[in-house]
Amino acid sequence: MLRLKYTSLAQLKGNENTIPVVVSLTTIPSRLTKVHITIRSILSQTAKPKKVVLWVHESLRNQIPESLERLKGNIFEIAFTPLDCSHMKLILSLQKYPDDIIITSDDDLIYDTTWLEKLYGEHLKHQDCIIANQTRVITHGDDNTILPYKQWPTNYDPDIKTDRILPIGSAGALYPPNSLFEKVTDMALIEQLAPKADDLWFKAMSLLQGTTSLQAENRPKHPIPIMGSQTISLKKQNIGKDLNRKQWQNLTAHFNLSFKE
Repeated sequence: MLRLKYTSLAQLKGNENTIPVVVSLTTIPSRLTKVHITIRSILSQTAKPKKVVLWVHESLRNQIPESLERLKGNIFEIAFTPLDCSHMKLILSLQKYPDDIIITSDDDLIYDTTWLEKLYGEHLKHQDCIIANQTRVITHGDDNTILPYKQWPTNYDPDIKTDRILPIGSAGALYPPNSLFEKVTDMALIEQLAPKADDLWFKAMSLLQGTTSLQAENRPKHPIPIMGSQTISLKKQNIGKDLNRKQWQNLTAHFNLSFKE
């Protein structure tokens, strides 16, 4: 954190060695004063994105700290929205940058300096696929009922090839253009079926589009949590109350989803 805090603005805002990707994320009020550390880690990559966009609820327009404001430039921008859900980190950028590769990140992590370079390198090998640095495998029991989310194994094995692979956006997930079904931005359906499960919503949209999801082979080091940023966590709610399984059941029933393997 100290290294990132004291990296010069000139170095962070420089646009040398950029790659054609948009990094998209959102934040919540409790992390507004800390998310600049995540942004700095993204702007300190060995290969920089052409754009980083932070989506913020419009009620926070007058509360943006100087630590964020001073990072704005050719690469980093802050965009405001009336939406208030985790899904907006991807769906809004899909609308704003429909022809671009979009990579999602979380707002409470410090990313390794090779994070973007390695993920983009994976894309060059599998250009029509969604690729994530961390995945789970959606798992059913012997009676074909879906198991609790805690029993969906975390996966780092790129040799596992199955359409049950679930990209986890926090460690970085790359979405090429047109990889998700046209209803991906349908907020009414999101609120009805998966209001607190953006990863599951995007997985359903990829299945409907027929897009393969892959576990990245050449992964960077694990992201480091920012101190004091974990007080409020959607992940704790979803896993602790098994809301992910309930929301996946909603999506499966509504869209009649099934797996080929």
